[in-house]
Amino acid sequence: MTSTPLPIARELLPAVEAACREAGGLALDLFRPGAKTAAKTWSKAGGSPVTEADIGVDTFLNMRLSALLPEAAWLSEETADDTIRLSRRFVWVVDPIDGTRAFMSGSPDWAVCVALLDEGRPILGVVHAPAGTTTYTAVSGGGAHSNGKPIRANELTTLAGAHIAGPKPMLDALARQEDFIATDKIPSLALRLTRIADGTIDAGLVSPDARDWDLAAADLVLKEAGGQVTTSDGEALSYNREIPVHGMLMASGTSLASSLAQALRRLRESQPQRR
Repeated sequence: MTSTPLPIARELLPAVEAACREAGGLALDLFRPGAKTAAKTWSKAGGSPVTEADIGVDTFLNMRLSALLPEAAWLSEETADDTIRLSRRFVWVVDPIDGTRAFMSGSPDWAVCVALLDEGRPILGVVHAPAGTTTYTAVSGGGAHSNGKPIRANELTTLAGAHIAGPKPMLDALARQEDFIATDKIPSLALRLTRIADGTIDAGLVSPDARDWDLAAADLVLKEAGGQVTTSDGEALSYNREIPVHGMLMASGTSLASSLAQALRRLRESQPQRR
């Protein structure tokens, strides 16, 4: 590890993990494994779904986390954005249910995600998958854990034989130039990243338009497990910007990052240029 865990992150982690577990229990009450959920559902602007579970978890976490650190601002998928966050040192970043469509369809691949930012960088992250009974945690400089046990990303250096997850169009395009194993779809972006962190898969691709709440908690887990999520040019992510939206991203263990970046660069160069 590169440094001692920041005291505030280390002190808050047990309470944040407990809050995520309790929030996950609230969502589980409305979850139907293998079947369509019983939760009421609406469509947000742009057509993405939101359920009463999303709203209930968001409300619960807002109250619980705000009490833990009152000076922290709030950024969540299900709460109207307040630009006061741009002037605050600490910001809670929350996705009450990452993978809402999976939740609605009865798939276990959804998670409650909470990150704490300090000056725009994650210092605490929890990704709790209630239906999968797995909880990933990390504090800056303190390593990453799954259900309390240390985890590390794989140390592959080439794409040959690597297991890669991501949107099918991106994987299909990459497969025309590279030899790798495309994995089954992982609906939750956070779980896509944490499964790189625990070595279940080796790398992941992320299509443009991911938001801070999709990424921040899992980004820290992956980093503390010896991996990284970056832009396709290899740049680290910046959080708590005025518009918290990201472009195309790639994630992997650090040893594989260079090969993955080179492959994506070749892919971009092979695409027809727009005029």
